[in-house]
This record gives sequence, structure tokens and C-alpha cells, in this order.
Amino acid sequence: MKRFWLVLLSLGLVMAFSVSAFAVDVKVSGEYYAAGLYLNKTTVKDVPSESTAFFFQRLRIGTDFVVSPCLKLVTRFDAMERIWGGARGESAASTLLGSDEQSAGTRSESQNIAFDLAYIDYTSPVGLFRVGYQPDYEWGTVFGNRTSGPTAGQITYILPIGPVILVGQYAKETDNSASAVTTGVTTTDQDKDSYRLGAIYKFGTDKAKGEVGGLMLFNRYAENKANTYTSSGPTPPAGTYDVGYLTNVYKAIPYFKTQIGPVAFQGEFEYTFGNAVKAESSALGNPLILGKYAQPNMDISAWSVFLDATATFGPVYFGGSFVYLTGDDPGTKDKIEGGAGVNTAGLDWNPCLIMFNTIDTQYWAGSFGGYNGSWAVDNEMSNIYFFQGKVGVKPIPQLDFMASVSYAAVDRKLAEPGGVNSITANNTGNYGWEIDATGTYKITNNLSYMLGIGYLFTGDYYKGFNNTPRVDNNVKDDYMLINKLTLSF
Repeated sequence: MKRFWLVLLSLGLVMAFSVSAFAVDVKVSGEYYAAGLYLNKTTVKDVPSESTAFFFQRLRIGTDFVVSPCLKLVTRFDAMERIWGGARGESAASTLLGSDEQSAGTRSESQNIAFDLAYIDYTSPVGLFRVGYQPDYEWGTVFGNRTSGPTAGQITYILPIGPVILVGQYAKETDNSASAVTTGVTTTDQDKDSYRLGAIYKFGTDKAKGEVGGLMLFNRYAENKANTYTSSGPTPPAGTYDVGYLTNVYKAIPYFKTQIGPVAFQGEFEYTFGNAVKAESSALGNPLILGKYAQPNMDISAWSVFLDATATFGPVYFGGSFVYLTGDDPGTKDKIEGGAGVNTAGLDWNPCLIMFNTIDTQYWAGSFGGYNGSWAVDNEMSNIYFFQGKVGVKPIPQLDFMASVSYAAVDRKLAEPGGVNSITANNTGNYGWEIDATGTYKITNNLSYMLGIGYLFTGDYYKGFNNTPRVDNNVKDDYMLINKLTLSF
């Protein structure tokens, strides 16, 4: 009998120490796509240019390890992200902040396997905590978001209070501290840190439902804080300051999303302000940034506007989008009013197949553009007035046809060397017109096939600027075909 109770007690102890393992539940989700792309010309310059055509694929798997109803470990990885039979390796044209612009890993890692996410998600009695590598810059509407890009180590706190949700977040964007892999570092406080506070209010009535919210963001960039220069020391490289400086960026981002009857409205606004350059030394030093940026201190003042509406009546839907992103005025010497790194439409919103498409066009086909100084066709939307109208029809639930017409013009024209605020003699300052048509068929609930064609009527912006004597640069139109098979689960 004693032996029986001893065995029973031993089994009980085994059960007690194993209870956490038995409690783990694994939830897997993901997406795989295989696609084919044809781009008629790899430049919009009016010069001889070859076309490009290839197949490519990506596998993205998310796995949640659910320890209890209130606690889980969230992970995600990319794998086999490559062109079929194509060269493997890094691409300088498709990197962002030193990483693959569509992943937290390098491009070479994603061609094999690269983990993007790994964080704890804990719902406590006093709110939701998330700690670890999470999607970065995700707020409000899809406009301005960067969740398809590099992730970041973050601490997120979310507290629901009735219809209001409070959000606090800290993100470590870059760490330059001395460590086992940066043994040569001898300075401190040269990191990139981001602090965010926001609130969301959700509402619903018989006639309308939706949400409104606001975020206050502060990014402190101290990477250049320790810049030094002496007459006997090496000359700083062109484009840098010989005195230490900070960059302090503030963003106020309100948004709204609502459904009123058959019409869905959404909008987001952003005001960016702060210091692009705030000298850490009382001495003015010798700024080596050429042209506009030969100033000891520079402020930031930039605006972003996004408005979108879609009306659905049975199988037919139509709508439009408007975007305004201020560009940098070359006439102001002590202020940056917009541009790359200040205010863009982000990575997640890709309204066209060719223009401003950072995934299928930029990441896979590669960056292509026009003449001197002009922004690449496929870069993030910036310095722009953008208008798009679209119409679609679903003759059967599984089939969706959509066509759109887009027009984009610059807010601020390029400045030639010497400060002339023009591009060429006949420049109109527009990016161009684009017509897109897509058809998507749901083969099953999880498997779909998309076929699309986009045609770009290239604008004069891509003529860039000329050196003396003036000779107009000519541009040409371009078009792209794409088909994609997507499995989601």
C-alpha cells in the first residue's frame, strides 16, 4: 500500500511540474505567394533599355505559443524569399536602415529564413503588455505605416477604459552602445529612441460606427552627438557637421475611420516638427553640408494629409483617395519642410502597381527612375499631390475586377545646383498619370489568383535637372504585368 501511494505521489509531482507544458497551445497562421512580373523598361529615361521578367515568391509564417488565455509568445519568420533561379545576396537598392526593407533580417537571411517577430503578449489585470520585437510604426489607417518593413524592440502598454483605448510605447530603433559585437565603441548616448502616447475612441450607432484617435510621437536621434573636429585631425566627410548635434522629431497624428451606410470614410493627418539639427556645441563650427544645409541649426515643419472614401452598392463599388505631403522648400536655409525621412506615405500603402509601389515594384523589380536628382518611380510617396479614382465590380462573390486612374504632382520642384527653382525649360512638375486594372479570383476561401496591368504616362518631373548648357532630358512611358497566386491560412 505504501508503494502504491509512493507511485501515486510521484505521478502527481510529474503532473505538477509538467502542467505548463500541457497548457501550451500552438496557433499557426501565414501567407505564401508565387508571382510573375514583367516590366517593359527598367528606366523611364528616353534611352535604350531592356525589359525584365521573372518569377518570385515569399513564405511568411506566424506562430503563437499560447501558454494561457492571457499569456502567449508571438513569433513570425520569412523564408524562401527569392526569385526563382535568380541570384541570391544583398541589394544596396533595397535596404532600409541597414536591414532588408521588407523584413527585420537581411535580404540574404530572408532568402533562407529570417525571424521578424518575437515578443511576449500578456493581458494583465491592469492592461495589456507586449515586450520584444514587434511591428514598428503602426497607427491609425494604413497610410504612413511601416509594418511590412523592419521590426523593432519595443515595450507596448495598452489600457482599455470603456470605449477609450490608451496606448503607450517605447521603441529602441538603433543602439550604438559598447557590447560584445561593438567592442570598438567608446562613447555613450548615440542611440535612436522613439516614445509614443496615443488614445483611441470607438463609437457605434444605428447609422454610423467607427473610431477616432490621436498619437503623439517623439523620436530622439543622437547618432551624431559626438561629432568632433580639430585642425590637426581628419576632415569630416562631405555632408556632415564637424560639431556634435541632435535630431529631435515630434509628430502629432490624428486619424478617423467610419462607416456611414454604404460609404466607408477614413483619413489621417500628420504634423511633423522639431529639430533636424540641434548643435550640441556653442561654437558654430564649420558645417560641411553643401547648398541649403550650410546652417548650424535647422528646424522641421512638415504636413501630411490622407483622405479616402469607398461606396459600395451591391456588386459595384467606387471611391477615391487624396494625399498631400509637403516637400522641402530649397529657398529656406534653416528649415526642412518635408521629404524622405521626414514625411512619407510609408511602406504599407501601395495604391498603384508602378508608382510608389515599395513591394512588388521596388523590392522585386528594383529601383528605377529618371534623370539627375529625380526621386525613383517606385520609392515611398513623398513631396506630392496625389489623386486616385477607382471603380470595381464583383459579378460573383469570388471574382473582383477593379480599375483605377491616378495622377501625381510634386509639391516642391527640384532645385538645380546654383539654386534655380526649376527642372527643365518645359517642366510641369508632375510625376505622371497611371492607369491600373486588376482581377482577383478566389479559388477557395484561402487561395486566390490576381492578374494586373499598369501603364505609366511618365511626367516631366523625371527629367531631373541639367547642367549648362541646358538640354532637355526626354522621358518615356512604361508598363508592367503581374500575376500572383496567394495562399493565406
